[in-house]
Amino acid sequence: MTALWLGIALLSLLAVAFVLFPVYQGRRSETQSQVDVDRRALNISIYEERLAELKSERAAGNLDEENYAPLKLELERNLLQDVDDTVASSSKPLLVTQRAVITAFLLAVLVPAMGLAIYSEHGRSGDLAVAMNGPVDPFNGKTPTVEEAITALQNRLEQSPENPEGWYLLANTFMSMQNYAAAADGYSNALKYLPEDAPQYAGVNGQYAQALFFANNGQLNDQINAEVEKTLALDPFDVTALGLLGIAAYEAGDYRGAMAFWRKGLRNAAGDQADSLKSGIRSARDKLVAAGETVPDMPELAEVKLQLAVSLDPELRSRVTPDMTVFIFARPVGGRMPLAAKRLTVADLPLTVVLDDTTSMSPQAKLSGAETVELVARISASGQPTPQPGDLSGIISSVAVHGQVDILELSIDHIVE
Repeated sequence: MTALWLGIALLSLLAVAFVLFPVYQGRRSETQSQVDVDRRALNISIYEERLAELKSERAAGNLDEENYAPLKLELERNLLQDVDDTVASSSKPLLVTQRAVITAFLLAVLVPAMGLAIYSEHGRSGDLAVAMNGPVDPFNGKTPTVEEAITALQNRLEQSPENPEGWYLLANTFMSMQNYAAAADGYSNALKYLPEDAPQYAGVNGQYAQALFFANNGQLNDQINAEVEKTLALDPFDVTALGLLGIAAYEAGDYRGAMAFWRKGLRNAAGDQADSLKSGIRSARDKLVAAGETVPDMPELAEVKLQLAVSLDPELRSRVTPDMTVFIFARPVGGRMPLAAKRLTVADLPLTVVLDDTTSMSPQAKLSGAETVELVARISASGQPTPQPGDLSGIISSVAVHGQVDILELSIDHIVE
């Protein structure tokens, strides 16, 4: 901070110099103007004296008219020259009044004073002090414990609270520690500083509702219901909010309602979330079946798994190098966008790979949602998934997705034209 205040002092002195310099110049100009006036008066006085002497000499008969005229003309010429030099060396004097001097000194004092006042009100000297004086590594090179990392993050957020990412990280950490009340506070602060039109807002709001739900011992209340409704108004397929409604319905014995919420949530679910929702759907379905009720077919619960034995035609091996990229994917028949994909290298071939929903490219476009697909393996010389002339490829068309138990042979056997 010393460097900061030294910089402010130097800039303040510079501002004072800008204000006082014109006053100094004005005073100097005024003094010089007075000197020029005195010189002009002296020159005129000398001219008058010499002219009087010439006239006296002419009257005494010591100087005739013929010599008098040239001497008088020379005297007048010298006077004019002196006056011209004096005028040329001076300009119109700048009059500096006492009021102007007082005003200048007042400005010289007020400019830095006002600058300091504005900076103290709107500046970020506190943040600058933290940045300049804080240690580069608050943990001195040691790996912090979870508690130390949380404390450091809390201190940082206390100094700079307008940080939604920091609050979100803190909330997720507390959720993993099952400190649901603290997690709810973190999500609440994240939402406070996250714009409502941000694409992440609905998801964070859903997680906020979930933290409140767990903090309330797994029971819905008016506040949680309001947050769930707010989340679904922003994103009708938010997985977390639909998951909460499904849990509440299941606990209330409304198994069909629970299945409906969870099946809707599956549209955007992936990974562990999808596995949890499927597990809940199966449990609700089993409850209905045990009660003698009929349940609809649910293809999303079917385990979809395509096993591929991928190999490279020996006749094409001379055209590739071990580090070339191999893309293996399933796409809708006649379509272009993959539903599931894996990326390998030529060095991995031959091998057996599995394509299922865990390798899906998007939660909205899963392998289990298709009836038939075509399977493609492509060696890309450019490393890009878009096919290029000279790439090597293999394809199997019209493969049934559901109920497939065989290992399918996929050979990379032709050159892309």
